[in-house]
Amino acid sequence: MGNIGKIMNRAAFSDVHQKITKYHYGSDAFMRILESRYSCHSFSSYPVSDAKLNMILEAGRLAPSAGNCQPTRIWVVKSEEALARLRAVHPCYNAPVVLIVGCRNEEAWVRESDGINSAKTDAAIVLTHLMLTATDMGLANMWVWDFDPSKVREALPELKEHGVYALLAIGHPEADAGKPTELHHVRKSIEELVKTL
Repeated sequence: MGNIGKIMNRAAFSDVHQKITKYHYGSDAFMRILESRYSCHSFSSYPVSDAKLNMILEAGRLAPSAGNCQPTRIWVVKSEEALARLRAVHPCYNAPVVLIVGCRNEEAWVRESDGINSAKTDAAIVLTHLMLTATDMGLANMWVWDFDPSKVREALPELKEHGVYALLAIGHPEADAGKPTELHHVRKSIEELVKTL
């Protein structure tokens, strides 16, 4: 093969590699979802459509779990009565929909070497799927961690048999108060975060 042929062959291979890499390892669109997601501290009362909510829930259903044990459960809190009960123990930033993710330790995979139970990790993966899909649907969200699980179970007795891991408030952001805070863009550098061995 002549020099021109080799150059063209390399260029074609490089182009194929770029396309494959872009397809298999994350598109620009997905990176934009990761960059644009923020913790919303104030929601409008505008409702979340059932079509969007169903897609978000399907994303949670598709989340992987250790040993495929799927120990997590999701409760959709959206009726006025249920929201009022929940807001009595946590305001949830006035979101029109709150997804509660719980798990049952006894249904989760356990690592034999040290007895670590995967339930909370599995729940975190489900929440991440829900959160990023909500962002992709154009919805603001807030992963709520600062709450008392026993009070949530008291307010919503339907949850009493499960550990309550986290709440995910979902909706449309309030015009002014629903914007990202200054902390949104604060991230450690790759050099601080990643070490190659």
